[in-house]
Amino acid sequence: MRFTGKTVLITGAARGIGLAAAQEFAREGASVTITDIDADEAEAAAAAIRAEGLKAEARRQDVADEAGWTALIAEITGREGKFDILVNNAGMGFLKSVVDTDIAEWQRLMAVNLESVFLGVRAAIAVMKERGGVIVNVASIAANVAEPLFPAYNASKAGVAMLTKAVAVDCARKGWPVRINSLHPGYCETKLVADAVGTLGEDAAGFAAATVAAIPYGRMATPREIARPLLFLASDDAAYMCGSELIVDGGYTAV
Repeated sequence: MRFTGKTVLITGAARGIGLAAAQEFAREGASVTITDIDADEAEAAAAAIRAEGLKAEARRQDVADEAGWTALIAEITGREGKFDILVNNAGMGFLKSVVDTDIAEWQRLMAVNLESVFLGVRAAIAVMKERGGVIVNVASIAANVAEPLFPAYNASKAGVAMLTKAVAVDCARKGWPVRINSLHPGYCETKLVADAVGTLGEDAAGFAAATVAAIPYGRMATPREIARPLLFLASDDAAYMCGSELIVDGGYTAV
C-alpha cells in the first residue's frame, strides 16, 4: 500500500498501460483521476475501479489544451486537498516513413505526445514545488532506438526523454521537491500498438512477427508488466532517481 492517501492523475488512462497503472495505483491506496479524450471510456474505466471498492474519478481531457491542464489540476487539488503524482501517459502513433508523413499529422502527433507533456509538467510543478510531488513521463524505447516506419513517434518520444531530464535537473538544483523520471516501454499488447500495426494492411502480419521475433522474451508485454515498473518510479523506492530512463522492453534494446 505504497500510495495510501496519495492523489494521482493519469492521462490517456481509459485503456492500455494507463488503465493498468490506474488499477494498480488504486489497489495500493491512491485516489486516482483517469483522463482521456474519450469521456465514456474514461468513466467506464473509473467505474470498474470503484466497483472494487477503490477510489477513482474520470474526466475528459484534451492533453494538448493548455487551459484545460490548469483547470484540471486546480479541480483535483480543490477536491483532494493536494496533488501528489502526475503520470503523463497519453499518446498516439502511426506507422509512416518521413516522406509519407504530412505536416498536419506531424503537428498533431507532437501536440499529443510531446507538447502535452510540457504542459502537464509545467502545470504540475507550479503546484508541487512547495509541498512536493512526483512526475512520471511515459516515453518509449522509440526514444532510444530508431524505426524507419515511425520517425515522428521517434522524435516525439526522444523529446519526452530529454524534456524529462532537463526539468528533473532544474527542479533538483532549485531545491524543489519534485522528482521526475521517464518510463520507456517496449512493444506492449495495447490498442495503440494494434491500431498502428493494422494500418500496414497486408504487411501488418509480417511486421508484427518480425517485431516479436526481435524480443528476447519472444512476446510483447502485457499492460500490467509495464504498469508495475511505472509505480516503482512513482514510489519512494525511486527517491534517488532524477531524470532517469527506465527501460522495460523484454530485452529488445539489449540485443
